[in-house]
Amino acid sequence: MNGDQTAEFIYLIAILVLVVSAFMVRRVPIGKGLRMFAGWVIIFLAAFVAFALKDDIVGIAQQVIDERRAESTGVTEGGELRIRQSLDGHFWVDAELNGVPVRFLIDSGATTTSISAETARRAGIGPSSRFPAVVRTANGLIEVQRGRAETLRVGHIVREDLALHMSDAFGDMNVLGMNFLSSLSGWRVEGRNLILTP
Repeated sequence: MNGDQTAEFIYLIAILVLVVSAFMVRRVPIGKGLRMFAGWVIIFLAAFVAFALKDDIVGIAQQVIDERRAESTGVTEGGELRIRQSLDGHFWVDAELNGVPVRFLIDSGATTTSISAETARRAGIGPSSRFPAVVRTANGLIEVQRGRAETLRVGHIVREDLALHMSDAFGDMNVLGMNFLSSLSGWRVEGRNLILTP
């Protein structure tokens, strides 16, 4: 126990003594007083443990924050972007589409990057053709509009004039497809990490 922890312990004992004194002055019945005293002892012990382990608690909290960041935005290491696998088994990333924050599912089974109609509206992306296209998805054939993103930023990786599909049929799902992945010099999965090489 270092000097700071000793001082904190003495401070907690002093407060505990004040609480006991208050019980005695108020002439609280012994049974009720003991229950209240036990409750305060538990509270002060929890506070003491929190003070004693605060560095460990802060370290664990920082680790959780770092892992969450790696899952949502990726971590750059040696020029590569590492995206941690989410608990659902997929790779998700928070990106920017025309400067607008958008969450994407990374899907190597999707030929073209696809966004919901709402995402297209928020990012200011309109159809590049009057004629819709029909594409095959896991849910069958759907009608989509073709469009182009001025910029798509995933971590430090930026792509311009990227082709994409837009449709109400996507619901609120946005998918980063092979036309983005194939623009990279490489991508691979190692353990629970998807690694993108610009």
